[in-house]
Amino acid sequence: MRKFLAILVCKLGRFVGKLVGKGSSMPGKFALKICPDILSRVQLPPHIIAVTGSNGKTSTVEMIAAILRADGKNVVYNEEGSNQIEGVTTLVLTHATMGGRVRADVLLIESDERYAAHSFKFFHPTEFVVSNLYRDQLTRNGHPEWVYDAILPAIHPETELILNADDPLSSCFANGHDKVKWFGLDKCSISTDKPTGVYHDGAYCPVCKAPMEYDYVHYNHIGAYRCTKCGHAKPATDYTATSVDLENGTLTIDGSVTIQLAFRSIYNVYNILAAYAACRECGVAPETAAGVINNYILKNGRMQKFTLGAHHGTLLTSKHENSIAYDTNLRYVASTKEDCAVLIIVDAVSRKYFTSETSWLWDIDFDQLNRPHVKKIVLSGQYCNDLAERFSFTSISPEVWSVQPDIAAAAAELKAQGSEELYVVTCFSDRDKLLSHVEKEA
Repeated sequence: MRKFLAILVCKLGRFVGKLVGKGSSMPGKFALKICPDILSRVQLPPHIIAVTGSNGKTSTVEMIAAILRADGKNVVYNEEGSNQIEGVTTLVLTHATMGGRVRADVLLIESDERYAAHSFKFFHPTEFVVSNLYRDQLTRNGHPEWVYDAILPAIHPETELILNADDPLSSCFANGHDKVKWFGLDKCSISTDKPTGVYHDGAYCPVCKAPMEYDYVHYNHIGAYRCTKCGHAKPATDYTATSVDLENGTLTIDGSVTIQLAFRSIYNVYNILAAYAACRECGVAPETAAGVINNYILKNGRMQKFTLGAHHGTLLTSKHENSIAYDTNLRYVASTKEDCAVLIIVDAVSRKYFTSETSWLWDIDFDQLNRPHVKKIVLSGQYCNDLAERFSFTSISPEVWSVQPDIAAAAAELKAQGSEELYVVTCFSDRDKLLSHVEKEA
């Protein structure tokens, strides 16, 4: 009776929530109060794919869903990104019959890294993708190794892990685990000889704490690492980006599958590779996966094209409190050839809790914007002065960057001047504050 009531309440709550534009987690919260072990009482599909990590979860999940659907599979996933246990419960029960059978071939779950152990307490994924673990949201997540410890209890012995071979920390989930598949990048045109960025979280081995060495690096501390003492090193990869040319927008996987990149970012390469690996492990043919993600444009709004006056603009979502997310997008701007302006907005550090903690700004390598083609940089939002203080310690000329606290005024100022490419670097918590002043492109 409790099972039936929990499903009914969740479905009703989800119906009402859709009418008011909310309701992705609250119905699940009520269902869990009625039946705390409801997730152990439902009949789940044969494939349960979970994706977690510091960055790239939402984009990777979207691409996995698109590929599996192209392969003819019925996929349900948390499209709204509600990725804690309440949101997972809403997802499962909304797509279940009143008897508790989930009507799908694949249940695809984006899981918050801190709450994975709670979400998978009563069931376990058949495939579990861990994209990466970085410094992220100091107030919530502390240190990456703390997040690693939070995820570890969610790893079931029967789950097949699909891990980023190039990440020295998340690769540790393979220790003592029998079923592991690896994805990663060979040395390519974007690789460097040593770690990049303001800090180096890969300086010491996460297993034994001895110094680590790198044969090559793709960005920050992600690359071909090896411990000088215990032997922890990048493993051989099962799904490999054998060639990456960001300038021409091409990615080759396993030497034979060539994909055109709609967005020429190293992050996009890793997200594509993770999605490709997960779908191949579910039996999808290489040509099917490649056909879907060739020139794939994300629907989740993480990258948005727009126009502002005579400017053609691109919104680059850079998760606040996550310096690597910012670094990779700034690297993208730096790699472009055409003259451009850059608008950086930090207005609300978080959507979920109040914090004015901005120490993470000092972990971002803003000096990447010290390029001749970056003609103007505007700092905006409530924390524009924190940004200005950080910029005062860069090598970027004060004549290039300026401060405009009001986002609407910053948009108006840019609209009235010039026609160069415009890049907006901000978090999804702040993106709509800019997009309300521009004309979105389809």
